[in-house]
Amino acid sequence: MPRSKSKSVSFHEDVTNDTFHLSETKISDVKGSAEKRTMTLIGKNVCHDSVYINAAKIFQGIRNKKPKDKMLVRYGDDSVSPALTFEDEYSQRVSYELAFNALKYQEFLEEILLDSCVYPCHLLVVMLYDLQDRKFEAREIFDEEEPVAEVRKIEHFLYSFRIKLAAALARYRIKHDALSIEYILPETIQKQEQRASALPLCVWINTFKTSLQDVVRDLKNKGFTEVESVSDFNRYTYCMDQHCHDVLFFPSSLKEELLNSDLFADCKLLLQDKSRSLAVHSVQALLNTDGDIIVAHVGSHLTIAHMSALRNHSMSRVFVCGVKSSAKADELRNLFNHMGCENIQLLYEDFTEIRPTDPRLQNAKVILLIPQCSGLGFSNPIDFILSEHGDAGLLRDLLQGSVSKDKLCRLAERQLTELMHAMKFKVQAIVYCTSSVYPEENELVVKKALESGVEGHKLKRFRLIPPVFPTCSNPESCTDFFFRTELSEISSGCFLAIIAREKDSSENVSVQDILARAASKGLLGTTAEETKDDEKKQWKVTEHGNGVTASGTKPRRAAFHHHEVPSPSNINTAVSVSKAVTKLRKKNISQPVGYVQPKKPVSPAAGTGLPRVLKHTAHLPSIGKVHGRQMLARKARAERKKVVLKPVEIVFPPVISPYGRPQAGMP
Repeated sequence: MPRSKSKSVSFHEDVTNDTFHLSETKISDVKGSAEKRTMTLIGKNVCHDSVYINAAKIFQGIRNKKPKDKMLVRYGDDSVSPALTFEDEYSQRVSYELAFNALKYQEFLEEILLDSCVYPCHLLVVMLYDLQDRKFEAREIFDEEEPVAEVRKIEHFLYSFRIKLAAALARYRIKHDALSIEYILPETIQKQEQRASALPLCVWINTFKTSLQDVVRDLKNKGFTEVESVSDFNRYTYCMDQHCHDVLFFPSSLKEELLNSDLFADCKLLLQDKSRSLAVHSVQALLNTDGDIIVAHVGSHLTIAHMSALRNHSMSRVFVCGVKSSAKADELRNLFNHMGCENIQLLYEDFTEIRPTDPRLQNAKVILLIPQCSGLGFSNPIDFILSEHGDAGLLRDLLQGSVSKDKLCRLAERQLTELMHAMKFKVQAIVYCTSSVYPEENELVVKKALESGVEGHKLKRFRLIPPVFPTCSNPESCTDFFFRTELSEISSGCFLAIIAREKDSSENVSVQDILARAASKGLLGTTAEETKDDEKKQWKVTEHGNGVTASGTKPRRAAFHHHEVPSPSNINTAVSVSKAVTKLRKKNISQPVGYVQPKKPVSPAAGTGLPRVLKHTAHLPSIGKVHGRQMLARKARAERKKVVLKPVEIVFPPVISPYGRPQAGMP
């Protein structure tokens, strides 16, 4: 065929008349466990006609658009985006994978088609990628598959010119000195794909279906060995997570085998990124009662199920906002029933539409806010889009390596609005979690919300507190108020912040402060300064002339760390002790000083050099008069030197606030 654009073949699609909304994506109800075992990884030669149609629609919404002066291919009107309808989860994943691959190799595919004198269209581009990925072999077609005429027409054309297309592919590789088309990709994309492929599989244990002990025993029977960390992985091994007690890691090479196992088919193990487990475990650690939980976004149903499983043995309810439709509610109920969840309440309203005084949520103690974000911290963008109902534009942002400034501002503004709305609820704490790498979506949102003062005058203000994970073997990662994990070959990127309401001022006052204030007002008979001076030494009170001595040891001070807040019961006890001391002191003062029988004077021993006292001396007053004067002087001295009881301090064990975490190095 001559290389003339006038004779080039053109295909037009009938897929641009509908509206393209990812939020309206439809997935069929949960299938049986046997069918789920076949819905694992993407395989070659298995794409259905509907997959090509959906992949073309996705590609239409995310393809790179060049300036008009550099545009070699015009795809037509993209102002109206088509809607997506998927048969099941497997076809949804395959469609997104195919669209993402077409996006990555868009320039390469367009050049091959133009070199072969074929004018590209969305459907033609995605089908060409799949054809070359199959090494230009024929596709396997199933009898039960419903054919799509346009797909079959383009497939027949591409296959008939497969030799010409393969030659164009070879010329392109030679031109760019590439061993395969993977080497054509930018280095940043190659590294990202390497990280995603090497990322360990993170799963959490569904305690509605099984227990940690049962899973460990089952894995042992299957030939698995537990190791200390992911660095010790060697084929059939696994390790426990250091932060979340119900999270396990497996080598990435075992993905297909694990997904086909009965542990996954029966929903005993569920595959999900660790960042979401960190979020739900933070909520769990903040709850010490049967308080309810508000999940601000539907997001991933796995996150909701994990939260439900952690509260399995309590009376807590998990309220999920933003379900929107009865069809979505039915789908979620089917999923939750399949996983065994029972304590979940679905709310149709968006979170920002629900009033803080809503009577349904008055027992809520913690809000889990995982807002829509740029998602560039997620290792596998397809997983993020599918599990979090994310924007497919993430695929384009990932290839570009950044998010546009306008999009970032829109996301940050929405996140701030949602966090400020959450602060209006009468809850104890809020957990804020994103998969973003931008400060504009992370710490800046939290700081702006705290500075806004939206709580009003009737509620205590929120403050940042350190992470409160139930286990943390690496204290260094918990010293900052913000918790982060960096994007790497062993983890996705994650940002997590916890804000909790301040305690009443009375709960923040130590026992020492209460006693010092009482002493300064004269309630304890001494000043705060005198108390501090006297505490440096033992005290002794002696009744002169009677030989009676009362002594005691230095009382220990009750020292509290700045993260350790005494409980109200401790404060009340200290106040009671102080009052008792005051009453006792007043009682002692009101009682008269009793008569004390003087001891018989002891004559000095002979030869001591001391003068003897003569029994009969005319110049001395009588003994009775002397004794009387001695008693008056002694009584006067006793009146001037009344005994002042020392305040007694009782040392209590330190009480740590349920929303705080001791810093590293604390006792």
